[in-house]
Amino acid sequence: MDIYWDMNDTKKMLRAIINGQSAMKNELLGEVRKVDNKVTGLSEEVNNLRKETRRGFIKVTKRIDKVGLQVARLEDDAPTIGEFDGLGKRVGKLEHKTASA
Repeated sequence: MDIYWDMNDTKKMLRAIINGQSAMKNELLGEVRKVDNKVTGLSEEVNNLRKETRRGFIKVTKRIDKVGLQVARLEDDAPTIGEFDGLGKRVGKLEHKTASA
């Protein structure tokens, strides 16, 4: 009978160990799920930020294009250095003519 009790004790100890490991596994799985949910939430936030950033860049790019076109048009209308220097001479001639008249 002594051996029978030893086998029961051994079985009880093994069951206790296995049950403890199962409980630990379940706790770890619960923690992993929590972390996974947090990561999933963060990735959604990152995707939302990425979309907002893209929209912002699109708006800024459009605005830069408009400003670039405005500058190009102004540049087309502005006199060159040679033309500007020539304007000084023409104004001088006109002043001389009006003063002598």
